[in-house]
Amino acid sequence: MTGSTRVPFTADDYRARMERAARSAAQAGLAGLLVAPGPDMVWLTGYAPTAATERLTVLVLAAGRDPVLVVPTLEAPDAEKASGASALTLRDWTDGTDPYAVTADLLDKEGRFGISDNAWAMHLLGLQKTLPGTSYASLTDALPMLRAVKDSAELELLAAAGAAADAAFEEIREVAFTGRRESDIGRDLADLLRRFGHSQVDFTIVGSGPNGANPHHEVGDRVVRHGDMVVLDFGGLKDGYGSDTTRTVHVGEPTQEERKVHDIVRAAQEAGFRAVRPGVACQEVDRAARAVITEAGYGEYFIHRTGHGIGVTTHEPPYMIEGEEQPLVPGMCFSVEPGIYLPGRFGVRIEDIVAVTEDGGRRLNNTTREMVIVD
Repeated sequence: MTGSTRVPFTADDYRARMERAARSAAQAGLAGLLVAPGPDMVWLTGYAPTAATERLTVLVLAAGRDPVLVVPTLEAPDAEKASGASALTLRDWTDGTDPYAVTADLLDKEGRFGISDNAWAMHLLGLQKTLPGTSYASLTDALPMLRAVKDSAELELLAAAGAAADAAFEEIREVAFTGRRESDIGRDLADLLRRFGHSQVDFTIVGSGPNGANPHHEVGDRVVRHGDMVVLDFGGLKDGYGSDTTRTVHVGEPTQEERKVHDIVRAAQEAGFRAVRPGVACQEVDRAARAVITEAGYGEYFIHRTGHGIGVTTHEPPYMIEGEEQPLVPGMCFSVEPGIYLPGRFGVRIEDIVAVTEDGGRRLNNTTREMVIVD
């Protein structure tokens, strides 16, 4: 199962994405977008510079204009090889010249632009100095849904990544937990993700016993003991698209209380999933899951949002959180991951990636959500 299932994106796919992004910017009242190296640039052009440097690289998008990628001359050959290169114009600049002047020629001198959150401050300040009449807004604020709705090829990649993470869980549940450090089990998980096709492992959380009450504990040197509840949350990128799943297992037979808490979280996760359908506000997914936990008397122990989007990164908009009124749209993908965390004792979290369909939701993780007993 280590072979690639990557669906190749064509120059036409990237052209359509850039055109959609430029239209969305115009509809948001922006003169255009300035996209720095990172997830947005990869999604829009297929270009990922081998290393972020102090040399300015920026994609300029504006409605009604051809997209332009400004790159250092020494990196132009790599940019020309990008999958979306034929859908844009490359404009290179050499050391000793002013890259901000090159970029300024492409911009409305009094415009307001969306700019990547991860753009270097020195580049933004350089543009502002060259074009003092311009202003800027972060892409997360200006166009939070830029990458949120996935096409069929992206959904296929996300489903494959989810299936690979599921395969990793099916194997990890068969290994010995008792007497091993969390870090050992985390290493096993990372190895399994890679074996099942992941090129990048973003996280392997192994929270045993009281460590499970910290949602982002990751791993430590604690030795797993018989009687521990263990939170396993892991994911990364396979063929450029993310996986993220959580299952909570128990070493040996659980107590009645531990089963009760696990059952409550499982019911909450199911309620969150059942709330997914087009037109429903993101916050309704959070409310549905949270209501189950609150009604069971554990509301104060559910201490994070119910979910986050996923795509070319493992965390991105939209977010399933109170106050987020963005309606769900077919093609959106996000986690549904309620949890209960009892300080000093144990935690439980269950997480699936869910894709919005025309009439509901589709789980991209399909391992059992029942209590799993491990050795």
